[in-house]
Amino acid sequence: MSVQGLNRSADIGDKMLQVLVDESEINFEKYLDPIPEAERVKPAQSYEQALIDRFYGQDPDPGCYLPWQKTHSQFKFRPGELSVWAGTNSHGKSMLLSQIVLYLMAQSQKCCIASMEMKPLATLQRQARQFVGSEAPTIEALREYMAWCLGKLWIYDQIGTVKAERMLAVVRHCIKEIGIQHFVIDSLMKCGIGSDDYNRQKHFIDELSTVAKDSGAHVHLVAHSRKGDTEHKVIDKFDIKGAGEITDMADNVLIVWKNRQKEDDATEPDAMLIIDKQRNGEHTPKYRLYYHQPSFQSMTWAGDGKAIPDHYQRCRWMA
Repeated sequence: MSVQGLNRSADIGDKMLQVLVDESEINFEKYLDPIPEAERVKPAQSYEQALIDRFYGQDPDPGCYLPWQKTHSQFKFRPGELSVWAGTNSHGKSMLLSQIVLYLMAQSQKCCIASMEMKPLATLQRQARQFVGSEAPTIEALREYMAWCLGKLWIYDQIGTVKAERMLAVVRHCIKEIGIQHFVIDSLMKCGIGSDDYNRQKHFIDELSTVAKDSGAHVHLVAHSRKGDTEHKVIDKFDIKGAGEITDMADNVLIVWKNRQKEDDATEPDAMLIIDKQRNGEHTPKYRLYYHQPSFQSMTWAGDGKAIPDHYQRCRWMA
């Protein structure tokens, strides 16, 4: 590699360090406890402007969109909500979430990904392909991606299990100190709660929901489904592993299902994204997705597998 190439690689590395959330900088004791009850008692007058905005604001239903135009009139990620993502193991939940986070960033949202199953470099490598639209991005393209991430994306640098209380502290810290608007926890099973400990699961979900509502941030939690007789069956929210409160307390439940039986028929989808619950919306649609391997992107139309959707490519310039 040339000296110029080495300098470019070093520059990418410097930018990557700027997106990592360093545990040594977090005062966990400060964020282990929720908001004191005394601070929850507020005069009704303090809601005056919010009440006026609710009736006369430009957008009476604020929120962020999924990457695909056809979904925009049917679903939003609203402030103060908890979304649970579920699906059979290896059906592409994390991959799809990465693409969606990229689109949230394009909508000027500050996002943090806590993936305790993937190293930060692997997370960024996958999203870089989605950003560039290629399996072999140039060094210039990688520099562009990392520069674009500044002020928009943070990564919680932790592999392996994290205690639920510590995870909650990280979420509170990132919302309060960084201003994170979308926090992704991947996954529930890495939060130190036994699969049969329903009471602790309920408490954790309740706390996540409270953090979201108190702060106005949107929390995304990846959950897993129970093992069935076959992975070809399209699951629903009742198939999610764990306590029933996981879906009861969630504002949205999104199911990702991969079509393992697809053969040569291009009209058959590679996957489905199912909005199985939307508490504050009217629709629970199902979207057919078509996978583009080189870019790791999912689309909502059956192309020839080579084109990148124009509307998603524009994401790169929506700073």
